[in-house]
Amino acid sequence: MAAAAGSQTDAAIDAAFDAVARVHQLMSFHEHDSDVSRLNREAGVRPTRVDAWTFEVLEAALEMHRRSKGAFDVTVAPVLQAMGLLPGPDGDRVIGSELRLDNAIELLPEQAVRLRSPGITIDLGGIAKGFAVDRAVEVLRGFDIPGGVVNAGGDLRVFGQEPHTVHLRDPRDPLRLLARIELTDRALASTALRFDLVDGAPSTTSAIIDPATGNPTNVVIGATVRAPSCMIADALTKAVMISATDAGDLLEHYRASALLISAHGNVQITSDWSQAVHLAA
Repeated sequence: MAAAAGSQTDAAIDAAFDAVARVHQLMSFHEHDSDVSRLNREAGVRPTRVDAWTFEVLEAALEMHRRSKGAFDVTVAPVLQAMGLLPGPDGDRVIGSELRLDNAIELLPEQAVRLRSPGITIDLGGIAKGFAVDRAVEVLRGFDIPGGVVNAGGDLRVFGQEPHTVHLRDPRDPLRLLARIELTDRALASTALRFDLVDGAPSTTSAIIDPATGNPTNVVIGATVRAPSCMIADALTKAVMISATDAGDLLEHYRASALLISAHGNVQITSDWSQAVHLAA
């Protein structure tokens, strides 16, 4: 019986990894045959059908865009390309970007998508990893796994009734512990300034682009969000990095909590989360 139970667990873990791999294949900016790449090539010219998972993520992204008053925007990809953070066409970096359009993405029946201009380029990197974590949790629950943690490097979800302790690194110094967080049946995602692994120092440039200016945000240097789903937590970290303390209503709508570090080093935690976050001395 023990061997059978172990075999069932192994099958569940393999299936969860398969779900994560499927999300990558569908939504990677880098994969030539992904839904995202096909949309960037074709959807500005004609409606393009995508997988149900990709369509679901796009629906969530557009809803987040609306509710965040544009702070979360998957059409900032050209700016990331110009910064060299995403590859340009044929692997070359682009040196400019087209002015973004309101309502740039149109979702149509039968999971079809249309982009309002051939120059629009989307990137789901700010939301797809969280979605992958949620799909992995869904698979594990389908195998009757009672609880656990799925961690995708900064985006994680705890499921089941057992509490788990998560240690949060300081974005100003990843070797230093910032806080200890108690998490039960919730997701957690973090976003911060880029970190130079060679020099061991945080970059002064963020990979989070403020759509209002087209420039990297510099108000907040790190944000961690707790939410019911990892997809929502993942996306909200970007909105919080841009909107900072003005994101209160947005967090409340999604039943989410946040910890943020300002450019001056001040740590702020939403009041509903203060009891579960223990700052390091």
